[in-house]
Amino acid sequence: MRIGIDATPLPNEPVGAGIYIIQLIRALTASTIDNKSYQWVIFAHNQGYNQINIPATAGVEWVILPDRSPIQRLLWEQTYLPLLVRRLEIDILHSLHYTRPAILSCTSVVTFHDMTFLLFPQYHTRVKRTFFPIAIRLSARHSQALIAVSECTRKDSIRLLNIPAQKIFTVLNGINEEFRQVYEISSLIKVRQKYRLPERFILTVGLIEPRKNLPTLLKAFSRLVRDGTSCNLVIAGRLGWMYEEVFKLIEILNLENRVLFTGYLPPEDLPMVYNLAQIFVYPSLYEGFGFPPLEAMACGIPVISTSTSAMSEQIGDAGLLIPPQDEEALAEAMQRVLGDLELYKYLSVKGREHSALFTWKRTAQKTVEVYQQVGTLQVKNPNH
Repeated sequence: MRIGIDATPLPNEPVGAGIYIIQLIRALTASTIDNKSYQWVIFAHNQGYNQINIPATAGVEWVILPDRSPIQRLLWEQTYLPLLVRRLEIDILHSLHYTRPAILSCTSVVTFHDMTFLLFPQYHTRVKRTFFPIAIRLSARHSQALIAVSECTRKDSIRLLNIPAQKIFTVLNGINEEFRQVYEISSLIKVRQKYRLPERFILTVGLIEPRKNLPTLLKAFSRLVRDGTSCNLVIAGRLGWMYEEVFKLIEILNLENRVLFTGYLPPEDLPMVYNLAQIFVYPSLYEGFGFPPLEAMACGIPVISTSTSAMSEQIGDAGLLIPPQDEEALAEAMQRVLGDLELYKYLSVKGREHSALFTWKRTAQKTVEVYQQVGTLQVKNPNH
């Protein structure tokens, strides 16, 4: 079975879906290295090829493309990718980020990461909220199988897209093995100095955009400051879109000297920053999966998040869950964890145990099972 994987949506600084693309490809190719039943054809841009960085392995064929802008990539996907799929005699094309070619000569599998483009279009740029709802609906209609990264995303997809339940499979993401408790003091000190991190801090990680709900976190943190907390707040992640309110609110709350922005953290530094934090807070309004809370748990850091979307599903009783826009409840939860040593220890241990359930090996195995289920389908309509 020749399986094509479209990794061209991989951005320069991967988060969320970008992490999924890298880690799934690594796990898939590693898990079938001795299985001659699978041949992998991976489409990637130059920078994506370097990021995925898998060893030269028999059975893996790369199609390396020049780096393109997102719009150029989408045009390539609709025009040249179908020709390459036919020429390379691919049996299944797995599109890893919502969209697929409108016309394909092979069986199609598409991964959905969340339904925010349909549920919360106001949280996206005009281009995205115009394009992605249409593209998602086309993918849902024409693909032979869909993969959802959580049961929440699967249920939302069925409800919003009116697709048969048997067509979409829940395949949970994994957590990278690099996320663990770190005891190398010199490495921790080096990262603390590199980003000028305070001695004690509350951490949040993610793209800075409206859905991450940072204003609620800032208001809750302001309550802690008024109550005399010694912790500062560290916000790790690159600027996304519609983030101006965050900076205005910091000024209004007079928190300029208590909030630090690190920018995007490279993969080699992020586990260290988790380890240096006192607690991790993730106040997101909606997540299709949500890597950061589980990453923090794997590092032994107590987690506070929201009782909504995939967060309650992924975190369960291994963290504290609060209503997404209740700043008072969030402030109380942070004070409680910081002030209760027994609760702190419990969440640290429970979080490590819980996060260990999420492995990329399991994700790869479940993904291959989807390929196996659709692999016998014969394409009768070229519009598939």
